[in-house]
Amino acid sequence: MLYWLSFLSVWLTPFNLFRYLTFRTGGALITAFLIVLFFGPSFIRWLKRKQGEGQPIRADGPQTHLSKKGTPTMGGLLIVLAGVVSTLLWADPANPYIWVLLFVFLGFGAVGFADDYLKLTRKNTAGVSGKKRLGVEFGISLLACIIMICLERGSMATTLTIPFFKNILIDIGWFYVPFVLVVMVGTANAVNLTDGLDGLVSIPVIMATLVFVIIAYVVGRADYASYLQIYHVKQAAELTVFGGALIGGTLGFLWYNAHPAQVFMGDTGSLALGGALGALAVATKHELVLAIAGGVFVMEALSDIIQVGSYKLTGKRVFLMAPIHHHFEKKGWSETTVVVRFWIVSILLALFALATLKLR
Repeated sequence: MLYWLSFLSVWLTPFNLFRYLTFRTGGALITAFLIVLFFGPSFIRWLKRKQGEGQPIRADGPQTHLSKKGTPTMGGLLIVLAGVVSTLLWADPANPYIWVLLFVFLGFGAVGFADDYLKLTRKNTAGVSGKKRLGVEFGISLLACIIMICLERGSMATTLTIPFFKNILIDIGWFYVPFVLVVMVGTANAVNLTDGLDGLVSIPVIMATLVFVIIAYVVGRADYASYLQIYHVKQAAELTVFGGALIGGTLGFLWYNAHPAQVFMGDTGSLALGGALGALAVATKHELVLAIAGGVFVMEALSDIIQVGSYKLTGKRVFLMAPIHHHFEKKGWSETTVVVRFWIVSILLALFALATLKLR
């Protein structure tokens, strides 16, 4: 809404600042960060009073995790609140992509909230049934996909851009819809799987989102898109503000989630962030780059799929425990070592993903 102040620049030149995406993106990031930082302590105390024993801990997990009993969950509510408030404050409300991504962000957050709530009330790790959860997630993604196709229109609406190649565009027609559903739902659940150690998921989310903030900015500007020989997506540049809000909220949450965590993100936060990240990739027409920028999430999801598949087919496990961050814990790595090394990998993957913009 602060964007509207830019119209006052006719009389007061300083208000022209609110036209600049870089200024508003920075404002959204700082605002979301400060909201989480300021309200964090009181919110955590409130969660402790309401939840009592906190998030149920897996009995078959690493023994070191038993000491985390009593840590409250649903901290992701703070990220969602900060992200939505900051976006509404700094983004141009006339931009349709902003509303689509807010819908996905809130929708997946609501699914996560329901899952967390059932786990707490039942006092075990069983939340919403897998079928119901996936059904709602696919429904949210389908509606968002249809709206984004309508916004883009033409053959490019269902076209895939291929990283590293400037002239290869593949129109997959209506197969694009199930592809988008897999991207969005898959990303949300992969991020959810990664959120298993104190602070682990935050930096990979921040780095992947930063990649798409930059991509949104360049694909949304015809001059930059032309120079880099990438597809121009009208109105996509405004998504940098939404991305900035996600980064700020997640960074603020890390302040309280770093080891030893004072609060857990829960499915509320991880599904909301994952769904929003998937939607960012779709809106900017760089879905395949997400597999690079979010390589840590891909690795976590694949380790879980391989583990389950191997056990069902052969009765043997490939990893000591899945997802793979638990495998390294079982091998004797400390929690902090696993987290920092995964952070390093996510930073390198983000740099490689950005290289796809120029290496064509």
